[in-house]
Amino acid sequence: MKKYEAMFIIKPDLKDEEKTALMKNIKEQIAKHQGNITADQIWAERRRLAYDLFPIGGQTRFKEGMYYLVNFDSAPAEISALKGIYSLNESILRFLILKLEEKGKK
Repeated sequence: MKKYEAMFIIKPDLKDEEKTALMKNIKEQIAKHQGNITADQIWAERRRLAYDLFPIGGQTRFKEGMYYLVNFDSAPAEISALKGIYSLNESILRFLILKLEEKGKK
């Protein structure tokens, strides 16, 4: 099992119930793929996107997003499956999953 960190940018116009359900779904998908969540938090409730000249997101263009951070342990083979699932979710504007290095190793 390797340590990973995932950052999600979620649509800012979702209702509170929808945000809660989406965050729960994100965590359930990690657990379903033999992952173990070590921490999760809302990093920014509403933050301006870096590329507001070219807003992202399908037909409706967004200049802001909610940032959600999840730390978890998982087998490396499961990461590609998680990326496929998250890329199909229309409420997730962008996401990035990074493998964390162990301290003392480079």
